[in-house]
Order: sequence, then C-alpha cells, then structure tokens
Amino acid sequence: MTPVPNAAPQPNKGRLRRRVYAVLEQGDGAGGVSPALNGFLIALIVVTLAATVIESVPDLAKTYALPLSAIEWTATLVFSLEYAARLWSASEHPLLKHSAFFGRFRFVLSFSGLVDLVAILPFWLSIFIASDFRVLLVLRLVRFFKLTRYSPAMRSLLDALYTERRALTGCFVILLGTALIAAALMHLAERTAQPERFGTIPDALWWAIVTLGTIGYGDIVPVTVLGRILAGFTICAGLLMMALPVGIFATAFANEVHRRDFIITWGLVARIPLFRSLTTSEIADVMTMLRAQKVDSGMVIVRRGEPAHAMYLIADGEVEVKLRHKHLRLGAGQFFGEISALRRTRRSATVIASMPTRLLVLDAFDLHGLMDRQPALAARIEEAAREKLGHALDAADDDLMSEQLTSAPPS
Repeated sequence: MTPVPNAAPQPNKGRLRRRVYAVLEQGDGAGGVSPALNGFLIALIVVTLAATVIESVPDLAKTYALPLSAIEWTATLVFSLEYAARLWSASEHPLLKHSAFFGRFRFVLSFSGLVDLVAILPFWLSIFIASDFRVLLVLRLVRFFKLTRYSPAMRSLLDALYTERRALTGCFVILLGTALIAAALMHLAERTAQPERFGTIPDALWWAIVTLGTIGYGDIVPVTVLGRILAGFTICAGLLMMALPVGIFATAFANEVHRRDFIITWGLVARIPLFRSLTTSEIADVMTMLRAQKVDSGMVIVRRGEPAHAMYLIADGEVEVKLRHKHLRLGAGQFFGEISALRRTRRSATVIASMPTRLLVLDAFDLHGLMDRQPALAARIEEAAREKLGHALDAADDDLMSEQLTSAPPS
C-alpha cells in the first residue's frame, strides 16, 4: 500500500504553533526568545508613537519624510506579522484547545486583539481607500494601548477600572443627576438676569458641569444673590462628587497591585505538583479560587491557635512549620494549612517564611468544594498531610483539635 505523502508534518505544525504561542505569551519553554521579542516590540511601539507625533508637524514631516515613512512601513509589517502569528496560535490557549475556531474568534474580539487590529488596519486601508491624513495619525496612537500587554501596571489599572465598573458607573449617574438639578435651579435663579446664559436648562448645564468638575472656567458666573448661594452649594457638592470616584478607583488600584505582586497564570498553577494531573478545565476551575500573597523573610503567615480560613500552596520560596513536637521546612510546590482548613479548626502550628516567599491561597470553603468535585485530589491532600505529620490522622488528633477550638476564646 502506497503511504500517503505529507502525512507526518502535522505534529510538527502543532509543535510549531505551541512554540509560537509560548513565545508570544511568555509561556513555559519560550526561553530568552520571548523577553527579547517583547523588548523589541515595546521599543518599536515607542518609536512609532514618537514618529507619529513628529509627523503631525508639517515642517518636520517634510524634512524627515523618508525615515518617517520607513518607520511606519517597518512597524506596520512587524505588527501585521505579530497579529497573524497571534491569530494563528490563539487556538493553543490552554482553555480553548478543543476549538481552534473559537480560540481565534475569542482573540479577535478581545481587547488586545482589537487594539492589534486597529494598530495596522488604517495603514492597509489607506493604500486602497483615500482618507483624512489626520484621522490616520490619531488612529496610529491606538498603538499605545498595545503596551498594556507588556506592562503589569497598565494591566492593573485596566483591571481596577473593570472591577469597580459598577461603582464608577453609579458615581457617573449621580454626577449627571446632580448636574441636571444644579442646572435647573440655576436656570430658575438666573434666567431673568442672564437669559442668554441661563435662559434654558441646557444652557445652564455647561456651568453646572464645569462647576461640579471643580474646574470653574469663569466664563459663566451667577450675578444674583440666590444664584451665588446655589453656586456655593454646587461647588461643595462638586468636591464630594470628584472625591467619590477617585477614592473608589485608588482603593481598587491599590488592591489590584497588592494582588498582582505576582500573576496567577495557568502555567503557574499547572506546575504545582498537587494540580499537575488535573485537566485544563479543572485547572481553570482552580485558578478562579486562588489568590496571590507575597511575604517577606521572617514574616509570620499563620499562628498557632488562630482560626483556619485557608490552605496555602508555595509557588516559590520556603517556610518553616513549627508544630508542638517538631519543626518542618517546606519548599516550592508543597502546601500547608490544609488539615485545619478541612476540619474548620484552629491552627495547630505557626508558619514563618524562611525567605521571601510567594504563596497561592485557597479559602477553606473553596477547598471543601474542590475536594468534593475532585476525589482524586482530595486523596492526594490527605495522603500528603499524613506524610507531613508522620502519622495517621486518627481520632486522637480530632479530639485535640476540637479541644483547642472549644477552649480558645472566640474571635
């Protein structure tokens, strides 16, 4: 029987696609290629942004027309190849391997995918369609948002905005309602004295917006006594209106930065030996439950006698577990706190970081639910706990834990 030609390269194609995905997404096995490529792309984005600003100045655009054109052509070709590579390798996303089409469709509609597309589309369209040059310049500046892929700080900003989107939307609605009320009251107070400026509520709305925004241009001011009194109340309300969203966003950003001391990725969770045998969908389930915590050397993570609310997995670093009769040292990939968390008792040991350590924290409630859904995982946790303590988890331990719980003062 004649063998079918070109039947073997398919696995090589799959390996190449996985390699491309790892390099672009800074995954495992990318080596030094991924940081080098990301550094090059960041530098190219910065250069193209600077070139776009320079090109908006007619004299400079005429003087440096050739290098500016070369920069734009080079950037567009590189970004086009990057977009094509990301689109092709998007099907290698760990959670979307079952559907190549859905993985690519998800990338196209994602924020980063849309930014990548807008970064190159105007240039290619300008070759075939006549368009306003100034519009193209503005659209090129969208490339700035490509930096969010490489900057944890910018990602944290966007995540903070997304996390507090409902609260910020509520603040905007309150601000709009306050502006309408202030404009209506000022219309009633000033419509006779200044009909050209406060004759209608829409006319007065401009004054209300700039006053509540604490800008106060001074182009429109009340002249009546009642109008000035209302303006004073509006200014005070504006201080509250501006402070509210700023406080919400600042708190959300601080929390996001704290949580993102290191980022919980699929690859990070998959490297933990406890989760290594889970499927991609099961790891995705675990990722939604974990939160990150970073501790410095010498810091107490848990104390003996405290209520147990979570178990801890060591991403990297080392901790010392101080039991009543023995001390243990645990390193990367190991975990602690699971016994007390499972039994909902108080801590039977004090755990101190021996060096700067990064932890993944799993709340007790989520731990119980996860073990109910994953019997094999539950068996591994129990087995590791027995091995760690050096004896079986018998009834005597339960009695000891119960005694500690009932004798300790309420928290």
